[in-house]
Amino acid sequence: MTAKWEKKGTNDGVLSFEISQELIQPELTKTFNKVKRNISVPGFRKGKISRQMFNKMYGEAALYEDTLNALLPAAYDAAVKEAGIEPVAQPSVNVTKMEAEGAWEITAEVTVKPEVKLGEYKNLTVEKQDREVTEEEVDATIEEKRQSLAELVLKEDAAAEAGDTVVIDYKGMKDGVAFDGGTAENQSLELGSNTFIPGFEEQLIGAKAGDDVEVKVTFPEEYHAEDLAGAEAIFEVKVHEVKGKELPELDDEFAKDADEEVETFAEYKEKVRASLVEAKEKAAKEKVEELAIEQAVANAEIVELPHVMVHDEVHRAMDEYLGNMQRQGISPELYYQITGTTEADLHKQFEADADKRVKTSLVIEAVAAAEGYEVTEEDINAEIKTLSETYGMEEDAIRKALTAEMLKHDIVLKKALDVITETAKEA
Repeated sequence: MTAKWEKKGTNDGVLSFEISQELIQPELTKTFNKVKRNISVPGFRKGKISRQMFNKMYGEAALYEDTLNALLPAAYDAAVKEAGIEPVAQPSVNVTKMEAEGAWEITAEVTVKPEVKLGEYKNLTVEKQDREVTEEEVDATIEEKRQSLAELVLKEDAAAEAGDTVVIDYKGMKDGVAFDGGTAENQSLELGSNTFIPGFEEQLIGAKAGDDVEVKVTFPEEYHAEDLAGAEAIFEVKVHEVKGKELPELDDEFAKDADEEVETFAEYKEKVRASLVEAKEKAAKEKVEELAIEQAVANAEIVELPHVMVHDEVHRAMDEYLGNMQRQGISPELYYQITGTTEADLHKQFEADADKRVKTSLVIEAVAAAEGYEVTEEDINAEIKTLSETYGMEEDAIRKALTAEMLKHDIVLKKALDVITETAKEA
């Protein structure tokens, strides 16, 4: 085969190739043997028509389309390999010659992966990250735990304050008419938690058990129920109980309740500090990696991203996101209902930085190619073991699900990421 690649645009061109009669003739016979099974001709039993009679009645060209469809995928792949191009979308194929004699001639309009001109990607300098854990942060973490262990104590004849929990009945009305979802009984609400409509909780501060309170609010413009978005409403609220938090003392007993592995408050505090140090170190490392990758991508040059790659990335991200929701028992329809959004909204959300994600992938692939990484059998075995531990799958199952080429591709990309991130320095 002689394949010819003619570039027509930044990332587009025409691939011309041929399919020889050496390949065509055996495939024509296969096509005929499939087609003849359904043909009934006087003088022949069904499916027993001869090739000569078929050609006389229908013409051999009647077999060409099915034959081409059978041969085209392999012929196209071979032409792509010979031309040394990397298509990123399905081609638009045109047959320019398909006759009884001579090779069949094909052209394909192809969009290819764009050229990446790498800039600096090793030994990059990024902003120094804060790893210091302050005493205030330790105390704030302990206080958060203390708040979670607080007991709610009934406040007799006392006014509700911010942070208190009230037990209420409420009925919401718009223009004097109750609306769906606006009524509840014995609802617990922590004042200041911002779980209700803006302005609702503040109007219950100062209320006592037994009080009736009229709460006036305006729904947010982006509220999920269109008939209430931006609308004014009145809630008739009955306060049944007011409860205040009773916080535990910061002593050894509190420490034991907060963490069963410690015996003293001092021990608990040090464990909290160590946990914060570890978390900050991890966050700093991840931020350094993120900044290094962003810098490597910014240093690279890509003249133009193919629209099809950005389009495919948007839909890949959407499918992955909705797939994760589905695994949690939330169908796409339910997700849109819960969030008050549409498929178009989700598409727009993932479209926002799709070009950035595509460019990042291209740069990482280019780094892998520039470094010329080789993948050993030990690398593949280690990757399979990691995947097995991560997803709780048997190693044999992973070997069946992923080809060696897929594993090699992922491994070299990880190595490319490592060379960018592990050589980066903070300053």
